[in-house]
Amino acid sequence: MADLSIFHPPGPFGLKTNPFGASVANLGLFRALALHGGFERLQVMSLRPTEPDELIASLLDGASTPTRIEGGVILDQRTVAATGALLRGQPEVADLAWLRRRTVGDAAYSLAGLVHTLAPPFMREMTAAVSVAPTHPWDAIVCTSPSVRDGLTQMFGEWHEYLAERMGGSAPPAAQLPIIPLGVDAARFAGLADRPDARAGLRRELGLADDDVLVIWVGRLSFFEKAFPQAMFKAVQAAAHETGVKLTFALAGWFPGERDRGYYETAARAYAPDVPVHFLDGNDFDQVGALWAAGDIFLSLVDNIQETFGITPIEAMAAGLPVVASDWDGYRSTVRDGVDGFLVPTLLPPAGGLGESMVLRHSLSIDTYQAYVGAVAQHTAVHVGRAARAIAELAKSPDLRRRMGAAGRARIAEAFDWPVVARQYRELFEELGRIRAGADTAALARRPHPVKGDPFRDFRGFATHALSLDGRIGAAPGVSGEDVRCTKPIELDQAFSGWRASLDECARALDLIASGRATTVRQLLLEFPVERRRAVELGVAWMAKLGLVDWLT
Repeated sequence: MADLSIFHPPGPFGLKTNPFGASVANLGLFRALALHGGFERLQVMSLRPTEPDELIASLLDGASTPTRIEGGVILDQRTVAATGALLRGQPEVADLAWLRRRTVGDAAYSLAGLVHTLAPPFMREMTAAVSVAPTHPWDAIVCTSPSVRDGLTQMFGEWHEYLAERMGGSAPPAAQLPIIPLGVDAARFAGLADRPDARAGLRRELGLADDDVLVIWVGRLSFFEKAFPQAMFKAVQAAAHETGVKLTFALAGWFPGERDRGYYETAARAYAPDVPVHFLDGNDFDQVGALWAAGDIFLSLVDNIQETFGITPIEAMAAGLPVVASDWDGYRSTVRDGVDGFLVPTLLPPAGGLGESMVLRHSLSIDTYQAYVGAVAQHTAVHVGRAARAIAELAKSPDLRRRMGAAGRARIAEAFDWPVVARQYRELFEELGRIRAGADTAALARRPHPVKGDPFRDFRGFATHALSLDGRIGAAPGVSGEDVRCTKPIELDQAFSGWRASLDECARALDLIASGRATTVRQLLLEFPVERRRAVELGVAWMAKLGLVDWLT
């Protein structure tokens, strides 16, 4: 496969303050596809044009690649079709599938979305909409872990059963659900971690002696969207008491609000009174880079359904740190228990209880999404005793830390380094292309979207008449093209002018109508280039709105 298109929000690539993990992962993925995907051309499609030099500089960040990077607008579907595939960094691809159908046809290229979270009900609805959009087996929703695929398989299965019960018939054609993990720049994190001076400097700043053990967390400091910290504070405290080793816990991230810092500080004083706890600025990339060098153990006891993969544990593994993580969704497919670190058992309440009330309150806008996932997380347990035991084993044994850290780095090189992940995407698109090439597409319809269709078609019955090619048109008495030009200073007349013919084109059209050389819309359109005729149609309707053109002649 020579080329690939990606769909990116308007503007250059880059991360804003307090970036979400999905934004970090998408930037890393798109950069990896440009550097390691082996494509001749990477077509970056957006809602608006972006300056090519700005696009290339922000994506490559100083790196060089033989891949040609070009920009474009997503409405230019012929360019997308020429590449054979379009990737979006989220699962919202239903509208793109309808756009494909309307412009170039269902089989013109393969469409793929990427799941970063399954928790928000609106995101689940957005993903489920793929089932009733014109998607096919040559399309895909990429899952970052087996847990994500299992969750999507269950959701789609139950959704399809409901559709069959409601409307009859069989399940619609299904997009593929391949598993491709997120990745990490292994060399970059190894370089950050393997800096003795940086290690010594930050440890000195935090008041650590050489034999002290620094436990670290990197990520959002959000108890309602990431992890309640109490289990981590309790586990670090218990490990310190068990081993007699001086432990320090440093959390690098950002709080959703300043009050949240107070919540964390109160919990730290209550549950880790004998362990120094530091909160570092996650937007200070130099300090976070030094933390990868200074740390001895990475701790992430995530308890939130918002999490589906978890990028920071593989960053820690790339940095050569042993990981103590909750046995939770994607974490269990990245961290090998007893090899790269330890997985800590987790517990959910039974189904059929108050969980349905939680999601119902959010669905009806009684509770915010944060209140919904926060309530679920508050009642999700991570085994404090097992976490403390894992931290204690690592705290007591520098050799175990080194062995698990080395195993983690080897695991990253084998499965999660960006070049490895980029190759899996290339192989996916090649396979989707083979499925598309072998499919019988002759019977595929080109019906328009029944819900989001052409307003001039869908609301045809609202008006008395509709402009037609053979409908007669005439000019109001005494008007000419100059009357069109006179509308230029009138702001209301010029509203939404980008949709229709220019003032000069409209003036020419009106002169043709007034002279009698064009008495039908068809005759008028034949006077203009093919590519301008749709705009001239709207120009005629606009002039009729101003009373310059009469359609009741």
